[in-house]
Amino acid sequence: MEQKVKLEQYDSVYFLGIGGIGMSAIARWFRHKGMKVAGYDRTPTPLTYELLDEGMEIHFEDRIEMIPGYISKEKTLVVFTPAIPKNHVEHAYLKENGFTILKRSEVLGLLTKSYKTIAVAGTHGKTTTSSLIAHIIKSAGINMVGFLGGITTNYDSNLVMHGEVNEKTLVVVEADEFDRSFLRLFPEIAVVTSADADHLDIYGDHASMLTSFRDFMKQINASGSLIVHESIESLTEGITVSKETYGMSRGQFFAGNITANGGFFEFDLHGFGTKIEKIQLGVPGFHNMENAIAAMLVAFKLGISEKVIREALHSFKGVKRRFEFIIKRDDLVYIDDYAHHPREIEAFLTSLKSMYAGKKLTVIFQPHLFTRTRDFAEGFSKSLSIADEVLLMDIYPAREEPIPGVTSDMLFANITSPVKIRCGKKDVLQKLEDLDVEVVATVGAGDIDTFVKPIKEMLLKK
Repeated sequence: MEQKVKLEQYDSVYFLGIGGIGMSAIARWFRHKGMKVAGYDRTPTPLTYELLDEGMEIHFEDRIEMIPGYISKEKTLVVFTPAIPKNHVEHAYLKENGFTILKRSEVLGLLTKSYKTIAVAGTHGKTTTSSLIAHIIKSAGINMVGFLGGITTNYDSNLVMHGEVNEKTLVVVEADEFDRSFLRLFPEIAVVTSADADHLDIYGDHASMLTSFRDFMKQINASGSLIVHESIESLTEGITVSKETYGMSRGQFFAGNITANGGFFEFDLHGFGTKIEKIQLGVPGFHNMENAIAAMLVAFKLGISEKVIREALHSFKGVKRRFEFIIKRDDLVYIDDYAHHPREIEAFLTSLKSMYAGKKLTVIFQPHLFTRTRDFAEGFSKSLSIADEVLLMDIYPAREEPIPGVTSDMLFANITSPVKIRCGKKDVLQKLEDLDVEVVATVGAGDIDTFVKPIKEMLLKK
């Protein structure tokens, strides 16, 4: 079906799950192109309010009569996210009535196939790396479109554009491994940042997931290139396009002479048979040095000057919910982060500990998905134990039905932090207020972001 779909034949697009970060970027693109855009989502969020302000029609109840009257099977393309539940009423209705329904990844494949595409894959780091690449290309004044998996602080959007859209336009996309979505992309340049076990509800086991990553690498254009983290170089065996490896201290390109100032790093990039000295990052965290190296390699491949790259790395303010400072005072720090995998939590909390050595670290964590909590319970407990105080919320189900016996208590039992507290949405604020805090972090990929504002207000009042 996908081959026959021509986006030009539609004048409106209807999204099921319009508030999703990847979905809303595409919704914004269609709106920018002058199409009518409407959609359903389960809950209102700051992002859905923005989409409403931009002229999209959105409702929050799964009811057929809420679908706008102009929606027709001839003129409306329906886009859905695999995150919607199987018993979704509107989805069933649109399917029964013969609408053309595509997954988000299929639409992204259709949108990108006519352009030179830079795709960033990986279980961690892809949002920041793709946002950095988009920021560097835009800073260089090159025609570009970036479909990102996070809201960039520099542009306050997940759709970043510069110049006219024509055959020379570069497209930057996040290549999502969930549901094998990235196999819809055929990039000119691909970056793969990591391939830790994740989404085992989809893949069954880590080996199947690694096979998908290899399949993605095989889809790079013959004239293209692959930039891959040195820890997963073995995955590239048999991949024939030109490839380079990078890492913090290993790989063909790596960081040296690293100095930190309040968690913000300066480093030299080694590689090219030479070194580029004193690169300053505008975002904190060890892991962002690696993301920056990957972004720099892409930029050099595109012929962007060292001066532009340097300035862009320094002016990059990061991505919302990725190491995002909410309060930054000498006596009180509050940071929000999207980490939802043990490796991400470990990287985030380790960076925080080194930035605020000697200060007490209080973490509020909301696990995301029953399957992920079950599959990585031991890793979650271990990584959360880096914190001095842990407030552990209930699991955010997202697209899943509960699994008997799988609750946050599985993690709670093995957390070894001096203070650990179980809480839910109703009492998390009160329990946090009772603590004497210095460095606070909210962590998770569910709806914990809806607590950021109330937590900020409560902390500032204290």
